[in-house]
Amino acid sequence: MNIEDLLRETLSDMAHEEQPPPPGRFLHVNGSRSRRRGLALAAAAAVTVLAVGSTFAVQGLSSRTAAPGVPAVQGSGETRAETQIVVTVNEGLRLSMVLKKLSTATGKPLEEFERAAKDGGALGLPAYAKGRLEGFAYPATYEVTPTSSPQEILAAMVARFRSVAEDINLVEGAKRVGRTPLEIMIIASIVQAESGDKRDMPKIARVVYNRLSHMPEMRLKMDSTLMYGLNKYGIAASHKDLQSRSPYNTYVRRGLPPGPIDNPGADAIEAALNPAAGNWLWFVTTDPKTGVKFTDSESEFLKLVEEYNRNRRAG
Repeated sequence: MNIEDLLRETLSDMAHEEQPPPPGRFLHVNGSRSRRRGLALAAAAAVTVLAVGSTFAVQGLSSRTAAPGVPAVQGSGETRAETQIVVTVNEGLRLSMVLKKLSTATGKPLEEFERAAKDGGALGLPAYAKGRLEGFAYPATYEVTPTSSPQEILAAMVARFRSVAEDINLVEGAKRVGRTPLEIMIIASIVQAESGDKRDMPKIARVVYNRLSHMPEMRLKMDSTLMYGLNKYGIAASHKDLQSRSPYNTYVRRGLPPGPIDNPGADAIEAALNPAAGNWLWFVTTDPKTGVKFTDSESEFLKLVEEYNRNRRAG
């Protein structure tokens, strides 16, 4: 059965139902009819992507955004599995790394991806992104055809982000917590960068909120933002790093950095919208085996740092 027949039959079935099922059900139920319906919706999404090229996400990396895989849609309307290039963009990658990954996978020059990334209007970025792709190149597994242009590939990633943002009600959720959608994406990117386990994400988000609202004033002091501004990687900033005049140096500058520092997944965005309840102001990964420890006491925080240093020396 081709895509058109699948869509036609499924939509006919749905038209005779007394009440439509809730969104998201299509991705989690079993049975041949439900499977067919899920494939139809995925196929419809793939057809829609023809407006921006023959690229689309076949699977989200977060358990909340999984999608059924369907064949890649060719520009001619044909399906040729042998021409597909599968690219997985991991959660938390900086845009510079995303572009390099896409260039390597497709064989297209990195400069073409960098040039396309600068044209936010052509990529379909939401207005609150302010024309900047960092934070909105949604992490997922994509199927790309050799004829897909860098602009089409990046536009499909933005389209995937917009779909996820709508599913989790990003704009309204941001209003609920007193933040703009861009601020939520900045917080989500910090949460993604600072988290080794998605179970810690809501607590780390709470630390960010607590620091932002703390009286007397408290700076974020996040190594992840500082390193992003320096175009470096690492978990411990040097004294020289701390002197940086970058707007991403949250040891010196107040509030949030000016933009996202990576491309977060749905779990991190959800954590930014729904932080855990707590008074924590610090967190330390004292040992990869025991995970992150949280505290609202500066003296306890210093003890956790000592524990981290002991573990690091022992390791």
